[in-house]
Amino acid sequence: MGRSDISSLSKSNRVTRDAEATKLQILDAAEIEFAQHGLHGTRVDPIAERAGVAPRMIYYYFESKVGLYQAVLQRPASLLHNVFQELDLDQLPPDQALKFLIHATIQYETSNRCRGMLLFQEAIQNQGRYFKLTNWQEPISQVTKVLERGMNSGIFREVDVQMTTLNIIGLCTFYANAYENVKHLDPDQDFLDQEMINRYTQAAIQLVLGGVQSNSIVQPSE
Repeated sequence: MGRSDISSLSKSNRVTRDAEATKLQILDAAEIEFAQHGLHGTRVDPIAERAGVAPRMIYYYFESKVGLYQAVLQRPASLLHNVFQELDLDQLPPDQALKFLIHATIQYETSNRCRGMLLFQEAIQNQGRYFKLTNWQEPISQVTKVLERGMNSGIFREVDVQMTTLNIIGLCTFYANAYENVKHLDPDQDFLDQEMINRYTQAAIQLVLGGVQSNSIVQPSE
């Protein structure tokens, strides 16, 4: 490979990195705007200003405001799915897998609180029209799979898997989504302090396992 080839390759890699960085800036900015105003209340210019790019770049990468909105809505599902994949849940006993899953979800939600509002706006404004086009079913199905595996092995009692999955999701997301209200219940406490998040996580784990384990005995979480 000659010098000109190496130079061209280096330039191509740099352009790719710059493009990915620009797209990420736009997605981060759009996530905040869409979480605050929803699809219908958000305009492209404030997103561009927040991202530090020209408005035309949004159309270049995402074609339209709706295209950008769909990319923003899809991103949390993909990221959470990746988090669950890294846990390698299939290799863990069902009760341990459920503990890890709950812990990871609450940590994710409290670290990305505007994403809960994003989904709330989608439900209120669009009645899930764009949500159904995402792959949110993939991370949600991980909960269902763990429950079914636990029932099949006798570790978990027979439960309504669909409704229990929804209850677990609610428990994992409520703390982060309701923070702006919950913080007023005890103004002396910082509910986003890691110690408080850990307390909530352990309480959630004990509550869920206490409800699904066949012997109804929950060992304290480590």
